[in-house]
Amino acid sequence: MKKLIIYLLGSFIILSSNIVNAADKVVFGTNWLAQGGHGGFYQAIADGTYEKHGLDVEIMMGGPQMNNRPMLIAGKLDFLMTGNLLLSFDNVRNGIPTMVVAAFFQKDPQAMISHEGHYNNFSDLTKAPTILVSKDGQFSFWKWMVNAHGFKDEQVKPYAYNLAQFLKDEKMVQQAYGTAEPLYAAAAGAKPKTFLLADQGWTTYSTTIEARTEMVENNPDLVQRFVNASIEGWYNFIYGDRTAAYGLIMKDNPEMTKEKLDKEMAQFEKLGIIDVGDALKKGIGAMDMNRVKSFHKLSIDSGIIEEGSVDINKVATDQFVNKGHGLDIKAKLN
Repeated sequence: MKKLIIYLLGSFIILSSNIVNAADKVVFGTNWLAQGGHGGFYQAIADGTYEKHGLDVEIMMGGPQMNNRPMLIAGKLDFLMTGNLLLSFDNVRNGIPTMVVAAFFQKDPQAMISHEGHYNNFSDLTKAPTILVSKDGQFSFWKWMVNAHGFKDEQVKPYAYNLAQFLKDEKMVQQAYGTAEPLYAAAAGAKPKTFLLADQGWTTYSTTIEARTEMVENNPDLVQRFVNASIEGWYNFIYGDRTAAYGLIMKDNPEMTKEKLDKEMAQFEKLGIIDVGDALKKGIGAMDMNRVKSFHKLSIDSGIIEEGSVDINKVATDQFVNKGHGLDIKAKLN
């Protein structure tokens, strides 16, 4: 009987230990197909960083046929990668209880591209006869370009996410994601010149991470562990061995190759997107709440959103970032 009690007690201790050590299941939605710009998150899976922080993370890709935004609110996702702060403003404006908890790109990669030799600087683009801009772009950054830089609505024609028109007309300008279309255009034989909107005063953060407000309030430990592990993943991806992360990216998106990923990451470095600005001292993922407020004002001044429509205090929190987390990893690897 005594042996049985000892055996049962030992089994209970082992079972309790397994329960305590069980990883928290997390589903993270991205905003597009797997690519280099998602690399830090894939790195944190590949090298066990999420696991080290007690997380079992599944990445659910976005894409042309997959809109992950509603899935965060529905509880199908725990965290969501978003393009920029305008999307978060829109959530708050519509009473959707989400909050930005980290910003992994200090600069938005949104850009304009032209053919080399036709426009020397950004202001010269105001003379372009045609600029291809998507419908979403016309209601967002284009309004700022008109308001702050003197572009004219008559220059705009719809952009259908196809380079054919741009490649045929050397005077044409089009919108671009700075780490994508310039590379595709170059591969097609063009010589594109890239004008990053962030370098012209478009101050939004990009690749922000949203969580439901109730999670931020009721389970901050989970949010902190996910943010910290993702930060570590990005440092290891940028400065360490990317091989395993590349493998996971290519598995999720077979159109990617090592060559494409290497070129994309070289473009990130060239444009200065991730480990720049506040991230240099505060760590990757850093956010300045005054900058969030400044971009909110820019959006109002440009007519993108209406004054009073967004409670800026509900948009983002810096409680999980700006702590210099991961700087020690960079110091060891760089």
